[in-house]
Amino acid sequence: MSDLSLAAPAGVDPNMLDRLGEVAVKVGLRLAEGQDLVMTAPIAALPLVRRITEHAYKAGAGLVTTFYADEETALARYRHGADASFDRASGWLYEGMAKAFAGNAARLAIAGDNPMLLADQDPAKVARANRANSTAYKPALEKIVGFDINWTIVSYPNPSWAKVVFPDLPEDVAVARLADAIFAASRVDQADPVAAWREHNARLHARRDWLNEHHFAALHFFGPGTDLTVGLGDGHFWQGGASTAKNGIECNPNIPSEEVFTTPHAARVDGVVRSTKPLSHQGTLIQDIEVRFEGGRAVSVRAARGEEVLTKVMDTDEGARRLGEVALVPNSSPISQSGLLFYNTLFDENAASHIALGQCYAKCFIDGGKLTPEEVAARGGNQSLIHIDWMIGSGEIDIDGIRADGGRVPVMRRGEWA
Repeated sequence: MSDLSLAAPAGVDPNMLDRLGEVAVKVGLRLAEGQDLVMTAPIAALPLVRRITEHAYKAGAGLVTTFYADEETALARYRHGADASFDRASGWLYEGMAKAFAGNAARLAIAGDNPMLLADQDPAKVARANRANSTAYKPALEKIVGFDINWTIVSYPNPSWAKVVFPDLPEDVAVARLADAIFAASRVDQADPVAAWREHNARLHARRDWLNEHHFAALHFFGPGTDLTVGLGDGHFWQGGASTAKNGIECNPNIPSEEVFTTPHAARVDGVVRSTKPLSHQGTLIQDIEVRFEGGRAVSVRAARGEEVLTKVMDTDEGARRLGEVALVPNSSPISQSGLLFYNTLFDENAASHIALGQCYAKCFIDGGKLTPEEVAARGGNQSLIHIDWMIGSGEIDIDGIRADGGRVPVMRRGEWA
């Protein structure tokens, strides 16, 4: 491969970009010899796609197939597409992906789209398109959320994203700053990134094991604006860091990752909660979210900004007003300490403890890989077309674990592990 074909943007260290490609394959996926890889990416991320593809084939990949997205062609649909097109999606493509995953292909997504791309588009059309896409994607998504295969997400400093994060900087400087932040959060700026991830996974596993040993029935979040009890699913299991997919491959689904997480009980969430960081969703920045839960369902929803968008999302289906994930992240996480709002859930969710509306992860149950969807639901696992994380932790939030007998154990104090 020529040096020109691997060219990185100005200000982006090509060696760091190559390391990110290596970490994606060796840590994120742990791609098996002969295994196919299905990759999706913004077209701007081509320099990283090429590096990942090279490392994948060096690792013995079967076939690497990449699907690209382009921001201008996405906008063309909203500017010129027929109204009926917003109730459709390319189901044939997702059926093909589901077939590939059923054949044990690995999945890699490169994040980096402009988070505000659809900010000026009709929110009703955005909601319709998202619903159609979620419905069509379900056969493929089930293979991912069911952890049938090894999969991961990494990020690329797309210029349009960089300008959202650093609006006052020239584009080349913004891209360089965002690249450095991605490299640091992904641990590729360390002397041996693969070893650094091994050590980080060990720390996350220690937290995970401590939580699993306690078998808490619920977690109680309390602090300014928040008094929320999150009941945990029957037979729930905490996950964090590298974990083993049903195909036997241990992978890191998110690069970066600072969380340990599990499945709440869809009918046992009560109280009020206030967001501690903005949520960027489909071009809308949703700020100061306040939600009241009763019997697991969000019965009251308010936001200082973006409330209409949030309400539309929560009306997607019955499960969209219930929780599918609760995750614990210390306030001292590197992403939190960076002080940056990335407008990207992959990063922002790793800055604070958070909850997610919508679909649960079946792997967050004991023997989850063997459970049918009906058995997952019977244990309290939520089902929905959406899965949206939003941050509720901070240096002012405390968390107690509540045992089945009502006893309480400090889990976090002022945002740090107790």
